[in-house]
Amino acid sequence: MQRLFEKYPRQIELIFEKILPLTTWFIITLPVWLSPFHPAMVAYFILAFDVYFFYKSLTVTISSTLSYIKMSKLSQIEWLLKAKKLKQFKITYHAVIITNYREKLDKVRRTLQFLADQDYPTKRIFIVLAMEKREGSEAETRAKQLISEFKNKFGLIYATYHPDIAGEIKGKASNSSWAAKEISKEIKRAGINSDFVTITSCDADSLLPKKYFSYLTWCFLTDSDRYYHFYWAPVLLYSNFWEVPLPIRLQATISSIMRLSSLSRPDTLIQISTYSLSLQMLEKIDYWDTNIIPEDWHIFLQAFFTFGEKVKTLPIYLIVSSDAVLNTNLLTTFKSRYEQEKRWAWGVTDVPYALHKLFTTKHIPFLPKVYRVLYVVETHLFWPTSFFILTLGASIPAILNPVFSRTTLGHNLPRMSGLILTITTLFLAVLIILDIKSRPKRPASYSIAKTPLLLFQWIMLPVVSFFFSALPALEAHTRLLLGKRLEYKVTEKV
Repeated sequence: MQRLFEKYPRQIELIFEKILPLTTWFIITLPVWLSPFHPAMVAYFILAFDVYFFYKSLTVTISSTLSYIKMSKLSQIEWLLKAKKLKQFKITYHAVIITNYREKLDKVRRTLQFLADQDYPTKRIFIVLAMEKREGSEAETRAKQLISEFKNKFGLIYATYHPDIAGEIKGKASNSSWAAKEISKEIKRAGINSDFVTITSCDADSLLPKKYFSYLTWCFLTDSDRYYHFYWAPVLLYSNFWEVPLPIRLQATISSIMRLSSLSRPDTLIQISTYSLSLQMLEKIDYWDTNIIPEDWHIFLQAFFTFGEKVKTLPIYLIVSSDAVLNTNLLTTFKSRYEQEKRWAWGVTDVPYALHKLFTTKHIPFLPKVYRVLYVVETHLFWPTSFFILTLGASIPAILNPVFSRTTLGHNLPRMSGLILTITTLFLAVLIILDIKSRPKRPASYSIAKTPLLLFQWIMLPVVSFFFSALPALEAHTRLLLGKRLEYKVTEKV
């Protein structure tokens, strides 16, 4: 097998790139091309998919509830007092990489202010403003102003300017890698023990709660496998909850609840957006790969296929708040939200990477590798296919094969499918309650007369799921299938 990969590297890479997109289109179109010949097989497939969706929905409901209960308890703990009792507390440092390209000055300033308000000693927090050199003088001006405002708040704050390098893909991963290499040099120059330094990859609009670094320090220092673990607090899209249009608000709510639920499933937990890890592990895996766009799951896979089963993401039960998409008008907001989801779904490119590593990393046991790869495949396969099978699948066999509609199975298929999905929608009640408890309180500027819209929005869920989830994900898969690479675009959030 190894010889085959070495002899035909590009051919195998192309095969791996086509496997999942072809499977996606196979599943979506299956009811259409198979119903005329084997409608019963289609019916059983649809019912099995409905049951699978029921299981997934039940799991999300239970997990998100457990996560909220645990978060309510653990967020009250004085983590700084616990961390101070640990032997290496005074030699633990935290470096924060804030990647930003053409970000609004006020947005980055707000993120820095939340970092300056940490209860952890901020003189042991280093800030790196990871700018892009191609932005030119605007980046330098923005960086200088922010450094001037916050230079007395942290142990160190400075800017890096990532140049355009041949072979790299412009985006967060390549920028972060450039900044992290500079951090390694700075830590060495300062004579700091890098064994007790964490790196936090922070989006420009991620607002870290006051106890974040105290909690992280306690987790890090009490963790016997600290050099193999990521640490993640759920990034909920609630910072501008009351300002965004209703469809965007609904999609942000669903994304936030899904992220909350993942905390209670440590066996499959992989960090998203803003997260922390040890500098030692980052250096050993040679930083972020620079030829990819979605970097959060990818760097987890980098570490996993380097160190094996020890690599995990550990939960931090605090809320990191971030902005949902908001642009200057409704149309551009919708367009930006679509592009953001498409960029997230471009994480499907992790599948060929994972498949390649599955067969080429001989030092890691096969079953743990299969488990991780199957989870990545399942996530990216369910994303673009579920809407089409759940909403249209049950009606297609009878339409394309009228004879089948007169059979018992054909007659009852829509009813059985509808019953399963109806029961599943009951879980929304729990999600609505969790949303109410997790989101920011209604500001005085938001009319109480509009409050009923927060319940009405759930009726729009199928439409919103199609336009802002299934469709952009399907485009991402199709692009990979056709070899049309995606370029990184910064999501505008005014």
